[in-house]
Amino acid sequence: MIDIKIDCSGVMQTLERLEQAVTHRAPVMRAIAGIMADAVEENFAQEGRPKWQGLKPNPRRAGGKILQATGRLASSIVPASDNDNAVVGTNVKYAAIHQFGGQTRPHEIRPRNKKALAFGGRVVKKVNHPGSNIPARPFLLLTDQDVDEIEATMNDYLRGVVGD
Repeated sequence: MIDIKIDCSGVMQTLERLEQAVTHRAPVMRAIAGIMADAVEENFAQEGRPKWQGLKPNPRRAGGKILQATGRLASSIVPASDNDNAVVGTNVKYAAIHQFGGQTRPHEIRPRNKKALAFGGRVVKKVNHPGSNIPARPFLLLTDQDVDEIEATMNDYLRGVVGD
């Protein structure tokens, strides 16, 4: 009988590196969370991808970008990752209504710095606001190109481990 033997030590080492890489995924998850954070930042920069519904005319807001009057929401976006997850999110209370849209509850408007409010030539101590209909402007959203970039990052990570 004739035997052919092949030294598979290189293959075994590559498989061990690959096993290590898929077991300890934190580095690639951190990179993916960064890509997701960049995508959300781009959503704010482009005012939606696809474009968000425009704002009602308001002379006090002339030239402002949608969802960026103060910059608080955009600057609150933080990436997080661990071995199993890559996420971006915000803890800003009003973020959900802008992401998903909805109706705000009726509420009273009272003056902050003065004794009365002036509305349409009237001076009053309070105004009953009926609530507002807020359109959805999804800022926590990935485009197909963002998903492609995440897949490419994962592929590069695995190719780097295998040594391709």
